[in-house]
Amino acid sequence: MAPSGRPGDGGVPAGAELLDLGIAGGLALATWARGAYAPNSSVFGPVIGRGPREPVAFLTFDDGPNPAVTELVLDVLAREAVPATFFMVGRHVERYPATARAVARAGHEIGNHTYSHMKLHLAGPRTTRQEIRRAHEAIGEATGNVPRCFRAPHGYRGPFVSGAIARYGYHVFGWTFGVWDSARPGVNRIRARVRAMLRPGAIVLLHDGDGYHPVGDRWQTAQALEGIIHDTREAGYSLAALPNPATG
Repeated sequence: MAPSGRPGDGGVPAGAELLDLGIAGGLALATWARGAYAPNSSVFGPVIGRGPREPVAFLTFDDGPNPAVTELVLDVLAREAVPATFFMVGRHVERYPATARAVARAGHEIGNHTYSHMKLHLAGPRTTRQEIRRAHEAIGEATGNVPRCFRAPHGYRGPFVSGAIARYGYHVFGWTFGVWDSARPGVNRIRARVRAMLRPGAIVLLHDGDGYHPVGDRWQTAQALEGIIHDTREAGYSLAALPNPATG
């Protein structure tokens, strides 16, 4: 008689079945976690975390606009003739539209960083769509420019982000390294961390604002910026606008 598959009669033991289910569940959870928390993971859609492996670096600033700090950053970038990308929070744009316009007038790219700096890994489809749509509209209304790129707050993404950004044709950017400048470790330490972690094609994560507070303290980042640019050039790198996805 062929085994029936019931425990104890020659089939697959119940414990083995449970083990297989546990392994499968664990793998699924690990995959979800990688997609949710790893800023450069492609589990939930394509993402660019590094540019071409050439002696070039890309400066990006998250969580603004924040008038005093963002405008100081703009002054340094203008003086050094360096392009950058600013991933802006929609509600901050609504509060400080003149600063958002100043970034656009200076020729820098502005990206969508959600409306309220919400972590999207646990957000449902409707909330995800609203966060992205409202930021898109706020940036467009304030600056007259249409955002072309997106970065999720903290890099956290869920399964509904790809669908929500599809209508806008966004390219999603992560980062090659951050230097925890938002923790305000000191101007010299911020500068030293960038210098130590620099590598060809690096997308550098910095902050000109606080996603949760419209006037968050990011002075150390602004004060470190000139030194960061100097060190990067001394190392033989150029500084460029974010890479074209076709070559990233």
